[in-house]
Amino acid sequence: MRLYFKYLSIQLKSQMEYRTSFLLMSVGQFFIPFMVFGGLYFMFQRFGELQGWSFFEVALCFSVIHLAFSLSECFARGFDSFSSLVGRGDFDRLLVRPRSTALQVLGSKFEFTRIGRLLQSVIVLIWSVSNLPQVWSFPKLLTLLLMIANGTMIFTGIFILAATFCFWTIQAIEVANVFTDGGREMAQYPLNIYEKWVTRFFTFIIPFGCVSYLPLMYVLDKREGSMFLPMLITFGGVLFLIPCLLIWRFGVRHYRSTGS
Repeated sequence: MRLYFKYLSIQLKSQMEYRTSFLLMSVGQFFIPFMVFGGLYFMFQRFGELQGWSFFEVALCFSVIHLAFSLSECFARGFDSFSSLVGRGDFDRLLVRPRSTALQVLGSKFEFTRIGRLLQSVIVLIWSVSNLPQVWSFPKLLTLLLMIANGTMIFTGIFILAATFCFWTIQAIEVANVFTDGGREMAQYPLNIYEKWVTRFFTFIIPFGCVSYLPLMYVLDKREGSMFLPMLITFGGVLFLIPCLLIWRFGVRHYRSTGS
């Protein structure tokens, strides 16, 4: 972890060399999801509710998913841009260093300009929670934090899987965006508004349902029962990340240099 924080410090100092550029990009990143949230707001102004879900309930789901995605983009960007390391042959240098390749790739790039997205998502989170009095209990607030943490792990796991394919394809495959950008857009709404096969796929294969929908039912008192099961469900992100790392190790063992 000391090495990881060293990587983080170096990247932060590098990006802060051009502070005006950093500030403008951060402001731009603030307004990108803000426009999406504006569309959500005006939809509820027109229709009132979405299959039994109120505006602030969906806004809470929106903020959790966008917070998780922004954190993953900020701290796991190295995997998202991994194809450039393979294409230039730079990954070969990582292999001869006495540290985990996953750690080195993770620390190869950070996107601190995502602070704009993070800020916007935090504002929406605070606004929605302040208008949902049933959320104000320690177990539920803890569940919210676990939802965000495990959502970050799921998006990071998808980035890792996409990076692993680069060992065979050299270039990143665009289909990964279906599960990162597409997954973010889909999971920002409660899963029960979609067809059953979509809900099942994004619960048991790519477990976004374990981050937003299922724990959210407990947080918003839409389902009775023990608080422990919804809190355990949020660890679906950990269960998804572990096999992703194992697949990464398999890809590293079968990597053949590009010859660059």
